[in-house]
Amino acid sequence: MFDHVEIRVTDRDASESFYSTVLATLGVEQTSSVDCSAEWGEFSLWPATPERPATRRLHIGFAAPSRSHVDEFWRAGVEAGYRDDGAPGERPQYSSDYYGGFLLDPDGNSAEAMLLGRPRKSSVIDHLWMRVADVEAAKRFYETIAPFARLRLGADGPERVQFRGSRSTFSLVPGSAPTENVHLAFPAEDDATVDEFHRVAVAAGYRDNGAPGERPEYHPGYYGAFVLDPDGNNIEVVNHNRS
Repeated sequence: MFDHVEIRVTDRDASESFYSTVLATLGVEQTSSVDCSAEWGEFSLWPATPERPATRRLHIGFAAPSRSHVDEFWRAGVEAGYRDDGAPGERPQYSSDYYGGFLLDPDGNSAEAMLLGRPRKSSVIDHLWMRVADVEAAKRFYETIAPFARLRLGADGPERVQFRGSRSTFSLVPGSAPTENVHLAFPAEDDATVDEFHRVAVAAGYRDNGAPGERPEYHPGYYGAFVLDPDGNNIEVVNHNRS
């Protein structure tokens, strides 16, 4: 589903230390660490700025190879002094074979290691949960961009709307204090899809946050467009133009 997910953090070094500590227990290798960002596959963190404040109230579920990996994720985090948000165990409210453990990152976002039944091939991120001010409004936005972001509707109810991709999901749940300042990017196979994503979203009344075009500052051939969802999160469709 995700080309990349970016969060903004108030203390880059502290957040990099947290995610390095806990993701290593899942066998997730850090792919980049430079002055402006740290990256683990499709997940990255960037310093917050006055123009781009810190991400708040996001839940990120990372795929674990086994229950023992979930246990180690939680244990390593707690022993390093990070805040417990739910000890490892079964969570039958999600699924009969769901097993997860939860921590809070330095900015209070919920980070989970989870296993659903048998280990399966997955991306680094298994799922996201985002709190939204209006579930129906958020659902309409993501339904509008679904054809271009290759999303399909899963669970659909007043308390939770889920969108699915080939390897991951994200869910929208009601919250008086919505998730904020998240960047979600979805992959496209050609520039025309990026163009149409932006055109359709803006025509539907959603806010432009960057017209379609090349962004060579990221890499040669990077072609993306950006709009804001109803809660102000930055949503992108991108074609990397890589063979």
